[in-house]
Amino acid sequence: MLNTRNKVLLSVLLCLPLVLAFVEELDDSFMETRGADDTWLIKFYAPWCTFCKQLDPVWHQIGSELKSLGSPVNVGKSDATTNTGLAKEFRVRGYPAILMLKKGVKYNYSGPRTKDGIMNFADRVGGPLVRSLSSLQLFQHAMNRHDVMFVYVGATSQLKGNYTSVAEELIIHTYFFSAARDVLPKAVSLPSLPAVVVFKDGTYFTYNEERDGDLKSWINRERFPNYFKIDSYTLYAMGESGKLVVLALVEEKNLCEDSLRYKSLVEKVAADHREIYGRSFYFGFMEGGAYISGLVMGEVIVPSFVVVNLSNDGYFLPPGDVETEQQLMDFLNGVLDGSIQCQGGNSAIQRVRRFIYDIKVTLTPIFSQAPLLGCFLVGFPLAIAAVFCYLCRKARSTMSDDDDDGVTMSAPSLQHHKKRTDKKSD
Repeated sequence: MLNTRNKVLLSVLLCLPLVLAFVEELDDSFMETRGADDTWLIKFYAPWCTFCKQLDPVWHQIGSELKSLGSPVNVGKSDATTNTGLAKEFRVRGYPAILMLKKGVKYNYSGPRTKDGIMNFADRVGGPLVRSLSSLQLFQHAMNRHDVMFVYVGATSQLKGNYTSVAEELIIHTYFFSAARDVLPKAVSLPSLPAVVVFKDGTYFTYNEERDGDLKSWINRERFPNYFKIDSYTLYAMGESGKLVVLALVEEKNLCEDSLRYKSLVEKVAADHREIYGRSFYFGFMEGGAYISGLVMGEVIVPSFVVVNLSNDGYFLPPGDVETEQQLMDFLNGVLDGSIQCQGGNSAIQRVRRFIYDIKVTLTPIFSQAPLLGCFLVGFPLAIAAVFCYLCRKARSTMSDDDDDGVTMSAPSLQHHKKRTDKKSD
């Protein structure tokens, strides 16, 4: 039995270098030594960063899996505190930072730090900008895989050039496809070609420049389902679109009757009144109220409704109970016409208040679980600040005394000076 264990251990140790080899450690010379057409998925980390350490085993799994799939994406990592030149080249601001370099273009990943999320990002950005769907079977397969799918239909045109340019910028968020007209299902009716179509929520919508404006803005607005479960990462990304987000806040488990009703109300308004509210709102539900509590700087009631404006950290609360579909629509109409006041925001005062709130939220659990540690964390910086102020005041007082000594004459000297002045006058 001991020999068996030793064999297993030896096998693991022999395989370990192979697994680690799938992730290459990069230094400041990387930009000069890389191939011009190489595609790299890179994690920037700091040795002291806890989140970086938690991500490390996932990162090696990603490197191993991409290699086994035959992906052209190379996986690397770099210590940003040591390789500062490379970190500056990629404009790293926090840790862990995940970016992809493809033919000289840098793409930043801002989604959840999970294996599935990062693998999806690597597949999306590492592949073709616009993927061709050459058959109805491929089209149906893509439809089954993606909740939201943008498709260019038609021959080469100026619209296709614009579509490709948008894809190069927004590929970090969604997939882009192209297809011939005969590849689409027969139920899809297009008024004219070429066309850009978005398929989502069991239906499709065609882009119209006169109605929808700029193509990039339209795609950015339409890249989310009309109603779905929203997490903090997705909610943050929604802020870039300019739309407001209608949320039903519900429990994380064992939904009560009110939670089920709130979810149903939001879903029904999203589906039945898309033409009225689709250009202004996203709809969804969020489990738990921790993220929104941080936004409103207070405890939110669960279940409840809230409309969030992530572009300026503002929010809207219903003025009264929302029990029916019409009451929810009245609430949304009030948000649109300005009769319901936006709260919060990102003004200087609000930022200070949010900073104080974050400190309070961070320290409260520490004081409740370890009062002595809490007192030390608060008292030590205050003591340092008090000593610093005292030393500054003492130094200023000393300088003031020195100045007084330099310009003040003693009484005998002043009298002698006066006599000499009087003699000169005589």
